[in-house]
Amino acid sequence: MTKEVIHLGIEAKETTFTTHQIANILGLSPRRVQQLAEEGVLVRASKGKYIAAESVQNFIRSLQTKEGKAEVDFFEERAKHEKAKREKAELHLAVMKGTLHRAEDVEWVMDDMIAAFRTKVLSLPSKLAPQLLGKTNQGEVLGMLTREVSEALTELSDYDGFLFNNKNENFIGEVDADDGHDNQ
Repeated sequence: MTKEVIHLGIEAKETTFTTHQIANILGLSPRRVQQLAEEGVLVRASKGKYIAAESVQNFIRSLQTKEGKAEVDFFEERAKHEKAKREKAELHLAVMKGTLHRAEDVEWVMDDMIAAFRTKVLSLPSKLAPQLLGKTNQGEVLGMLTREVSEALTELSDYDGFLFNNKNENFIGEVDADDGHDNQ
């Protein structure tokens, strides 16, 4: 702690307070004044006397730097709690509206869509081979291949948001069953 004494136009070392005077000024008991002097916060000029300016300034600094020792502010903690409850409710509502999806739901739906696409693409050779057998017209072969590949790609483009919502409804049902406090 840096000690910078502000001079008030009088010599700081000349002005002293007795234990009772400084206790009254700082709103402390005489015993607490003695404890602060032992801790080095209040500066003794002699037995029962304290250097006024330096002691008051040190006392103010000690109050300002008590970071970890401050009491919990009930209203601040209550506000944080209410904010967290509101954010949780907003997220829950977004899931219910289908505008927010859990990662597990997205993974499940996407895995399902990609598996169906993979199956469709892997079936193309066995499906097209008999049809292409003996075809010599390049345009006809290209048309058949393009049509089947497009049909397979349609599988991916047929995104259905209700798939996510169905998974969300299952999740919401689980949450509501597990925790009756979600809607508070």
